[in-house]
Amino acid sequence: MKIAVMTDSTAYLTPEQREAFDIHMIPLQVIFDDATYEEEVDISTAEFYEKIKQQKSLPKTSQPVVGKVIEKLEELSKTYDAVISIHLSSGISGTYQSMVAADDMVEGIDVYAYDSELSCMPQAYYAMEAAQMVKQGASVEAILERLDEMKQTMIAYFMVDDLSNLQRGGRLNGAQALIGSLLQVKPVLHFEDKVIVPYEKIRTKKKALSRIKSLFAEQAAGGDKMRACFIHANRPEEAEALRAEMQAEYPNSEIDVSYFGPVIGTHLGEGAIGLTWYKV
Repeated sequence: MKIAVMTDSTAYLTPEQREAFDIHMIPLQVIFDDATYEEEVDISTAEFYEKIKQQKSLPKTSQPVVGKVIEKLEELSKTYDAVISIHLSSGISGTYQSMVAADDMVEGIDVYAYDSELSCMPQAYYAMEAAQMVKQGASVEAILERLDEMKQTMIAYFMVDDLSNLQRGGRLNGAQALIGSLLQVKPVLHFEDKVIVPYEKIRTKKKALSRIKSLFAEQAAGGDKMRACFIHANRPEEAEALRAEMQAEYPNSEIDVSYFGPVIGTHLGEGAIGLTWYKV
């Protein structure tokens, strides 16, 4: 059986990474008043953060167009027998459900949709692992079993500079956002049951980042090799400094840097920083 691996644009794999791992991608959309853009296709992350500064209101975001999903699957069906398609959490987007439904819309290829229950680099880690296993000749069942195994330790914590984007986008409870804004809280957030919720309320960005790093330290205390990533919203230098510091402290682990692109950046806002990891 010939297996394709696909993810959506919110994994924020670079074009070079997608090519190296042979990972296919379907884009989500970010919608400004004057135009709709497919992220990672029509608009780059740098262009997005520059454009959003010029807008009075937040853009909207949308899952992939169904017609383009079907078109992509029909294209894959010419070469592949099955596709493992890994997507952002079904608790914040309908993308996963759309891919499940697409399995009945295209003949000649079996679609195995996988809910990452997170987004961004954790989602990318699943896709890269699946792609490596495909190259090694693994079966669909073995790959999905491995992804479930990774999910047991896959976790992400993040903090945002301003809670209003999450609240306005409907990704965070309004009362929680109001309280946070009034108190100038920089809460540590995480995914719980596939949705974004506060983990702890912390007063400053410095303390929030320190708390996130301490959560990683608890998991890494046993000496297990970890794969981790600092994810940033238009703060590359800050993320790289954090990466270098943690890499020096945990030489047994592999620490990466990635970014919150247009769709996720719309909801988190510029300046957000996250840390994700799993046990290798």
